[in-house]
Amino acid sequence: MLTYRPLFIIGLTLSLGLPSQLFAHGDVTPQAVDTAGLPQLGDEWVDTNPFREDGELKPVAIEIGKSAYNQNCARCHGLEVISGGIAPDLRYLEEDFDGDDWFKERVINGAVRDGKVYMPKFSGTIPQEGLWAIRTYIDSMAED
Repeated sequence: MLTYRPLFIIGLTLSLGLPSQLFAHGDVTPQAVDTAGLPQLGDEWVDTNPFREDGELKPVAIEIGKSAYNQNCARCHGLEVISGGIAPDLRYLEEDFDGDDWFKERVINGAVRDGKVYMPKFSGTIPQEGLWAIRTYIDSMAED
């Protein structure tokens, strides 16, 4: 007589172990960004986004920023900068925070609460040119 008990046990075992793999965030280590096409800004951080008003560099910064955002930010802040609720919706930085100052603080120092890393430090891995490009991309999505 054929019994389905072993198949049920195997299926149950697989289904219990699979969700943790399906919903894992993966590696949250900041990924390097290619900033070719943007001028070097130096080691000292500038106070405001240098690519926001630059007509010639702005489209380049947006493209670099879009790629960098998708590699480093989208898993928490959402695709196309539309938050799914895990982290703040970055399109509304200006409404809730002093935009560039808050952005600099977060990307340089990250966010740690109660010993838990909510956002890693990005400076040191991504140069400020790449981080300001991300900010330019975020700004462009807020304008839409």
